[in-house]
Amino acid sequence: MNTQSNGASMQTQQMPPDAMLGQLVMGCFVSQAVTVAAKLGIADLLKDKPRSIAELAAETNTNEHALYRVLRALASVGVFAETDDWVFALTPLAEPLLSDRVGSMRDVVIWIGEEFHWRVYGEMLYSVQTGKTAWGHVHGAEVFDYFKQNPAHGEIFNRAMTSFSTGIIPALTEAYDFSETATLADIAGGHGILLAGFLKANPHLKGILFDVPSVIEGADELLRKEGAADRVEKVSGDFFESVPAGDAYMMKHIIHDWDDERSIKILKNIHAAMNAGGKVLIIEMVVPDGNEPHFSKIMDLEMLVSPGGVERTAAEYRDLLAKAGFRLTRIIPTKSPYSIVEAVKSSH
Repeated sequence: MNTQSNGASMQTQQMPPDAMLGQLVMGCFVSQAVTVAAKLGIADLLKDKPRSIAELAAETNTNEHALYRVLRALASVGVFAETDDWVFALTPLAEPLLSDRVGSMRDVVIWIGEEFHWRVYGEMLYSVQTGKTAWGHVHGAEVFDYFKQNPAHGEIFNRAMTSFSTGIIPALTEAYDFSETATLADIAGGHGILLAGFLKANPHLKGILFDVPSVIEGADELLRKEGAADRVEKVSGDFFESVPAGDAYMMKHIIHDWDDERSIKILKNIHAAMNAGGKVLIIEMVVPDGNEPHFSKIMDLEMLVSPGGVERTAAEYRDLLAKAGFRLTRIIPTKSPYSIVEAVKSSH
């Protein structure tokens, strides 16, 4: 797999600028093809052995020739492989689409490629011209209000966020020491997959799962499955109003959803509720300076068009936390694109 990747990288470097730019622009075609394969469950169908297009089309109720053209295109970029005429097999690059794989990306891919999400990107220029979210422009409601109005779409989003968390749990749990913490509050923690991961890694730890009522109601099954139900107190509410008391507060993929004003409001509510000696842990990507490639710089476009938030640099996190009464103590890198931004109450 590494050889293929290095070869592709070398090939890209050798491409003339117009060809390389064309490849970047047409990435949207590949994105939708991967989404189609994810929705159809093609990887699951190929898990045990290569299969013909005729078999795959019959099981997915699709047109044979159209399905072949999609899989042929994906095979050209390493997602699946055509091993014989009209016969396809799984590849390492397709394995993250397996639904039962630890860290499966299938739900993430489906979320990214869903029509109601995809359509927002067609209005990116609106966000650039106005500074407002394309999501609100397209759907007539901001993203989280839209999910309240369209719970089926909200569930697609929740599953994707659970998948995002699952893949990075080992990297996060090994990066932070909770030995002196009694209670960890996961603010807007969804169904609790990340909280459960930290509880497994720290047997002494108790958890508080805090989210809106509709999300909290759906958390029981996952917490039971992860063996964490008896160590987690579920609390529903609105983090713009208040949060429960705790020793440490964790927020993953939360602060980046909001502009500075609303982020400071959330942080001030944590500041007011936090037990003495407590800490706040912001789990986000930290944007590096300069032209260095980093996933955060691409994800920032999602923040621009969808919730209206922003991916931040280390200096921006330091300033944001200070305005909420915190002092940034350290930024802990992990074996993932994410860092743990740790802060305590400032002394003045």
